[in-house]
Amino acid sequence: MTWDGSSTPSITRMATFALVHGGWHGPWCWEKLTPLLRQTGHDVVTPDLPIDDNTASFDTYADAACAAVDECSDDLILVGHSYGGMVVPLVAARRPVRHLVYLCAYVPDIGKSLADQMVSEPDMVNPAVYAMLKLDEQSRYVCTDPELVRALMYADCDESTVTAAITRLRPHSPYPNKLLCSLAEFPTVPCTSVVCTDDQCIGLDWAKLIARDRLGADLIELPGSHSPHLSRPSALADVLLHLAET
Repeated sequence: MTWDGSSTPSITRMATFALVHGGWHGPWCWEKLTPLLRQTGHDVVTPDLPIDDNTASFDTYADAACAAVDECSDDLILVGHSYGGMVVPLVAARRPVRHLVYLCAYVPDIGKSLADQMVSEPDMVNPAVYAMLKLDEQSRYVCTDPELVRALMYADCDESTVTAAITRLRPHSPYPNKLLCSLAEFPTVPCTSVVCTDDQCIGLDWAKLIARDRLGADLIELPGSHSPHLSRPSALADVLLHLAET
């Protein structure tokens, strides 16, 4: 459905939101969203994934996320943005989670690597994404074209937000992309896929198909581009707060 915020209820049930960042980013990317969730009484945890480590796999990322939420209750709503969508089902396979949210997210295909998926599911990634990347001296991907980064990831963000984001992007190792997904099956957890209608990183038709056929997820559409937590945090908060009540 297309989200208009009209069904957001009053908040009576407290939860913990674990917000898992995507590639090149860090916990800082949630800074506009976090206070909107906390002001309603919910707790928020923002794990830091070791994406710049050339020895870290998706399972390593999942271990880091699990460590960050180790003391949280089972009333956990786990949100994975972009590359974080490859991580959150691994977390849900390791510990109790109430709800999974794939936010403008890539989704693993069991038995395949992400590199395999990029070949077998060409509509998953906008080819322009590859053009904004180069390898650094440690063979990690870095974003080297600020204007292309802006167009692909932050098209509807204001100038100060874009500048602050680009200056904080960090190298991202491609190592996990080569490894087969370690899931035996997707965790049996209710899940929602939040897609943005102007996302320039992930194919919208692909995302809708995967939400239905691979995840069996509810689908919510928001306007805007790839980073709604930075461009329209209030709208995204309304979605997440609604899920906290369901």
